[in-house]
Amino acid sequence: MPRELPYYLGNRPQQPNAALSVLDKYSGAELARVPLADRDAVDAAITLAAAAAPAMRELPADRREAILLHLARRCEQRGDELTELLCAEAGKPIAQARGEVLRMIDTVRYAAGEALRIGGELMNLEISPRARGYHGAWRRAPIGPCAFITPFNFPLNLVAHKVAPALAIGCPFVLKPASVTPLSALLVGELLAETDLPPGAFSILPAAHAAADALITDDRIRLISFTGSGEVGWSIKRRAGRAKVNLELGGNAAVIVDRDADLADAAARILLGAFGVAGQSCISVQRIIAHQEIYAELRDRLVEGSARLRLGDPRDPATDIGPMISEAEAERVIAWVDEARLAGARLLCGGARDRALVAPTLLEGVDRRQRVVCGEVFGPVAVLSSFTDFDAALAEVNDSVYGLQAGLFTRDLYKVQRAWSALDVGGLIIGDVPTWRVEHMPYGGVKESGAGREGLRFAIESMSELRLLVVRDRPGL
Repeated sequence: MPRELPYYLGNRPQQPNAALSVLDKYSGAELARVPLADRDAVDAAITLAAAAAPAMRELPADRREAILLHLARRCEQRGDELTELLCAEAGKPIAQARGEVLRMIDTVRYAAGEALRIGGELMNLEISPRARGYHGAWRRAPIGPCAFITPFNFPLNLVAHKVAPALAIGCPFVLKPASVTPLSALLVGELLAETDLPPGAFSILPAAHAAADALITDDRIRLISFTGSGEVGWSIKRRAGRAKVNLELGGNAAVIVDRDADLADAAARILLGAFGVAGQSCISVQRIIAHQEIYAELRDRLVEGSARLRLGDPRDPATDIGPMISEAEAERVIAWVDEARLAGARLLCGGARDRALVAPTLLEGVDRRQRVVCGEVFGPVAVLSSFTDFDAALAEVNDSVYGLQAGLFTRDLYKVQRAWSALDVGGLIIGDVPTWRVEHMPYGGVKESGAGREGLRFAIESMSELRLLVVRDRPGL
C-alpha cells in the first residue's frame, strides 16, 4: 500500500485528505498519497506566517544558525531515505539523487554560517557642512512573510535554496512544492517541525494552482520566489502587486568549444551537462558550438560517448539516464526532435523513447528557428554547430531569448575576458559546462531567464530590507 503523508500547516503536520497521488516516475506505480491544500488552508498559512513575523524577526542569530544546523544534521542522518525519495518521485538515477542530497546539505550548512554573517556598515554622513555632527549606519532586517514555489527537477535542493536563506535572515514562509514531487519537501517539513521555530513560521502545502493563488495576490506576502516556467513566472510578476518577486526561469544554455580545448575532457563534461537528470535542468547543455578545426573530432567523441550511456531503472547504480518526469513530456521532446528532422536536421544519435525514457539525442545542421535551438527542450537533446570566428560564436550564444549561463572551453585569457564582457548571461563558466553550479554563488539569469539572484548571501539580500540609522550629535557637544 502507498504511504499517506501529512502536509505542514503552521509548523504542524495535518492530514485533512489524501487527494494527491504521487507516482514512481519509472514504474508508474503509486508511491504515496498526500493532502492537497485548499484555499482556506493557504489563507490560514499566510495568516500564521504574518503572525509569526515579529517572533521570527527577533530570533537571535545563534538560534537561526542552530535551527539550520539541525536541519543539515538530520538530512545527513536520513540521507539514504532522501536519496530513495528523489530516485522514486523524480526518477533520478541513484548517484544523481545522492548528489542532490549532498548539495542540499551544503546549501543548508552554508546558510547556517550566513546567519551569523548578516550585518551592515557604518556610514560617514559628513560630506558637507550641513551634515556635520550626523552619523549613519545601516543593517539588514527580514522582509517578512515569503511565498515559495518550487519545481520538480531538483525537488530537494531548490527547496533548500529558498527555505535556508529565509531561516537564516528570519522570514516566515509558505512553500508550495511541485505536485508531482512533493515528498522530499514534506520530509524537510518533518525535520523543521522538530525545531523550536516560532509557531506559524513555516507551512509546506502541496496545492492546485487555483488554491495557491493567494500566495501571489495576498498583500501580506512581502516576497515571492518562483522557480519554474517563464509563462507562469512572468504571469506571477504581473499579478504580484506590492510584493518583491524573484524569478528563476528557463534557458537553452550554450557551450563554446574552442580549438585549443582538451577535447576528451570537454566531451565528457558536455555529455554530463546535456544528459544528466535526463536533461531536465534549466542550465542543461542544449547548444554546442565548436570550432570548425575540432568540430568533427568533438562530434565523434560525443556520439561515441552517448552510445555508452545506459538508460533504465534509476535504482540501478549502472543507470546513467532515468525517465523524464512524465510520458507526456517525453512525447513532447521527441516531437520537437522529429520537427527538426523534417526541417532538414541530421540525427546523429538517439531520437527515440520508451515510455518516459528518452535516448540521449544529438542533432546537427539544425535551423536556428527550430524549437530544439530557440526553445527550451528540457530533455536529453543537444544540437551541434561550428564556427571559425570567435565573435560570431559569441553572437550565436546571444541569439536567444534566454540568458542564464554559458560555458566556454578555451585556454585563451583574452577570449575569456571578451566573452565575459560580450555574453548576455547571468553566469559564464570557463573550462566547464554551463550546467555547473555551487550553492553560494550568485545564480540567475537575464532576458527571459528571470529576475533576481539565488545563492545564499544573494537570496538573503532579496529577503531583507535595508534599515538606516542616523544619529545627530547632542547640540553643544
